[in-house]
Amino acid sequence: MKKIAVFASGNGSNFQALVDAEKQGDLQVSIELLVCDKPNAFVIQRAQAAGIPVYSFNPKDYSSKEEFEREILHELANRDIEFIVLAGYMRLIGKTLLHHYVNKIVNIHPSLLPAFPGKDAVGQAIEAGVKVMGVTIHFVDAGMDTGKIIAQEAFPIPPTATREKIEEEIHKIEHSLYPKTLNYLFYQ
Repeated sequence: MKKIAVFASGNGSNFQALVDAEKQGDLQVSIELLVCDKPNAFVIQRAQAAGIPVYSFNPKDYSSKEEFEREILHELANRDIEFIVLAGYMRLIGKTLLHHYVNKIVNIHPSLLPAFPGKDAVGQAIEAGVKVMGVTIHFVDAGMDTGKIIAQEAFPIPPTATREKIEEEIHKIEHSLYPKTLNYLFYQ
């Protein structure tokens, strides 16, 4: 079974979906660690409730990204982490982690990339007036949501859809698509 670390920055609904899928046997991994760059994020409480160790840090306490990524790398090595799975981690991965985890860092994004990369993809899509939205799972590279696409799932936007309804549909897809895609990626 693959040992993974999940990186998250906020509420952690995708983290929780991965934990639930693992416990139900729908995700064939061992979640060994949560890495969080926001010491007060709710995702930490989710990890603690699930009995998953947490490595939390404040980037402002470090002189550089390289410095805190070296520390993260040490935490990952101590647990023999094979893959990094981003689940709402709102920080670009730097060269330190990219070098050690080539094609072993995966991200989920709430748009049909390459459209609407970066923050507030849902808002960007609504502003553009798109008729179809979706979710993308991709490998992480040095760019902002520019890595090779692994999987996508789309859905039509009804004319009366609110942002809340769109976000509900995105979360529903994310929580189903991420575990399925990770299983495929790790065990194909």
